[in-house]
This record gives sequence, C-alpha cells and structure tokens, in this order.
Amino acid sequence: MAANTQGEKLARSTVSPALPLLVPETYPEDVVECVDNLDFLARLRDESMKLVVTSPPYNLGKDYERRKDFDEYLNAQARVIAECVRVLHPRGSLCWQVGNHVTSQGEVVPLDIPIYFLIKGHDLVLRNRIVWHFGHGLHCTKRFSGRYETIMWFTKGMDYTFNLDAVRVPSKYPEKKHHKGPRAGQLSGNPLGKNPGDVWLIPNVKSNHVEKTIHPCQFPVELIERLVLAMTDEGDSVLDPYMGVGSAVIAALMHGRLGYGCDIVPEYVEIARERIAALRAGTLRTRPMGKPIYDPNRPNGGH
Repeated sequence: MAANTQGEKLARSTVSPALPLLVPETYPEDVVECVDNLDFLARLRDESMKLVVTSPPYNLGKDYERRKDFDEYLNAQARVIAECVRVLHPRGSLCWQVGNHVTSQGEVVPLDIPIYFLIKGHDLVLRNRIVWHFGHGLHCTKRFSGRYETIMWFTKGMDYTFNLDAVRVPSKYPEKKHHKGPRAGQLSGNPLGKNPGDVWLIPNVKSNHVEKTIHPCQFPVELIERLVLAMTDEGDSVLDPYMGVGSAVIAALMHGRLGYGCDIVPEYVEIARERIAALRAGTLRTRPMGKPIYDPNRPNGGH
C-alpha cells in the first residue's frame, strides 16, 4: 500500500514543461536521451503521451528469492509507472511488456503478476494480456523451454483509441460466405481481415535477425508497430522510458507519430540515434510487419 500512496503523490505532482512537440521531418536526435528515465519523465507534460510502451529490465543479476531485492525492484518500477500514468493521455494506452525471471534455483517468477497490481493501483483498466510467442530461445533441460512473454495493455479510461482495422491480419478463409439466411452469398468475415487476437507469433531479435544490434533483448519493430497503429493516430506521441536501441521510437516515426525515449546506457542511445538517422535516410532494415515466419517444413519456407 505504501508504494501505491507514493505513486499517487508522484502522479499528481507538478512538473516542468515538456520537450517541444515536433513533426517527424524535423525530429531532433536529442529527443532520445541518455538520462535516467525519472529525470526524462519529469520534463514531460501531464497527459501528453498517447501511448507508453516499454520493456523494463527484469534480469538485474539478482536472485529474487531474497525478498529485499524483489521489493527494491518493485519499488523502482512503481516510481516509473506513477510517472508514466501522469504523462498518459486520458484516451491513451500503457503497454508494459515483461517476462519471467528464473532464479538460480530454477524457480520461475512471473513478473507480470506483481506489476499488474502496481499499475492497477492507479485505476487503469486492463484490456488485454497479450502473449508474445517468439518460437526460439534458450533450450532447457529441467523444465519446458520458455517461448513467450506478456504485454499487459492498460487504458487510462473507458474511452480510448483502438484502431482495429489498422492491424487486421489475413483471414484463414477469406472467401468463405454465408450459406443461408438474409446474408446468404455474402462474405462471412471482414474483407479487411480478422482481429489478430491476443496471441502474437512474432520472431524475437536473435543473431540472424535483420534488426540485430548489441542489445541482448531488443524489441522487434513489428511488435511495436502493431501497438502504435492500434492505439494511436497520426501525430500522437509515443514514449518508451526504457528505450534500449530505440525500436519503439522507430515504430512511431515509421507511421507518422512522434517518438520519445531514454536509456542510461550510452552505447544503446548512440545506436538508437544511428537507427533513427538510417530510417530518415531510407536505409534502415526492419522485418516487415506481417511477413510470414520461415517454416522449413513448408515449400519455400512458407513465404
């Protein structure tokens, strides 16, 4: 309860004016900064971000069987979450992507459970717990290998932006028609495709991925593209307070949104700036959103 009280105080605090909102064509590199995220968040106006999407570090080199270490981790998350809620637009969305921490004893700690209660303490509404299934990862011998992480999608209120048509995926039977009734002969599904559901099969960024950098667990751009297109409109602002190498900022800029991000690792911020520059120059390589996943058991890999 103490963490929630502190979070509420932070969420009501008065802060200095935000960074100026800029159109993508003149977006300056110094909007992505190498700085502590609480310092960065303090420069953003209340309710100025339409989407906050992030994946905080959760493998901190500590074994969470020590309760003190786990409490310190959650307290740090609570402070950042409170500021993210403060800067979130009334019709905005918060997407918090986390996985499991595995202790040295092999115990799995599902981090989305305690994080849910931290965010829910600010009266946000959970809309989906999206399962990101990535197919590849470490091979375990004493338990089933982990092949998914979760994205908790919260909204600040009951009236929120959700553009389903922008993220529909091809239907399995696009030509299927109604056989009887008043709609006989008409297509039974939406001609734009189907709802992608809440289990997303998107490759993670491993050594052979076209987007691979030095970051050990970077966002694939297409994962964030789907969130950006569904939860924002052109000209809206997107924030990643644990930016890494800037995939969320890139996804925002690719679709005419404004991107804000920070990280405390200088090498990551430099790579983010280089990737943004490559995007502007038309040379940035990303995996296209919706590209079929290679399957060696299908002709031509399923492509």
